Amino acid sequence: MIILDIEATGVDEIKHSILSVGALDFDNPSNQFYEECRVWDGAHIDDEALAVNGFTHEQALDANKQTDLELIKHFIEWSKSVKDRTFAGQNPSFDRDFLHRAADRYHLEWPFAYRTIDQHSVCFTHMIKRGVVPPILNNRSDLNSDKIMQYVGIPAEPHPHNALSGAKVAAEALSRLLYSKNLLPEFKDFPVPPSL
Repeated sequence: MIILDIEATGVDEIKHSILSVGALDFDNPSNQFYEECRVWDGAHIDDEALAVNGFTHEQALDANKQTDLELIKHFIEWSKSVKDRTFAGQNPSFDRDFLHRAADRYHLEWPFAYRTIDQHSVCFTHMIKRGVVPPILNNRSDLNSDKIMQYVGIPAEPHPHNALSGAKVAAEALSRLLYSKNLLPEFKDFPVPPSL
């Protein structure tokens, strides 16, 4: 699996732009990808999104950064080193849609599948099988990333968010949920809870 996370200028893949992509190969976690890019011409930039990911308007518009076309080409090339290219992560369909939209914008061939593996569903299922009631707020699941990290025994993703650190916490959470074991060296000092 490719554990994937992106940071963007908003939540709409049609009008917003990618700012950075972080990924790692779940089967070979030392095989990692992280790159940043400037926004595409005309992309919307939401201040709320920048508050989450820590990018400034100046960084988003920096003409010295590569284009999103260059970034997506580099990501696709990197992905060829990964045996299983199924996307997984906290919200991988969001990340996939941004990448797919960027590839379409430049008429690039899209080599990835539609299906993804999201840690929310994996954690929700894990809780149900253990007899734990997943958190509900306003009549819907409130099992966000921070609560999943707490459940698996690791710190929440640092703020502001970074695409590679997001991919790393998602990979570690999935390893603990699926295999009850530590995956990355940066989390070795956080024991896997006995309940996993």
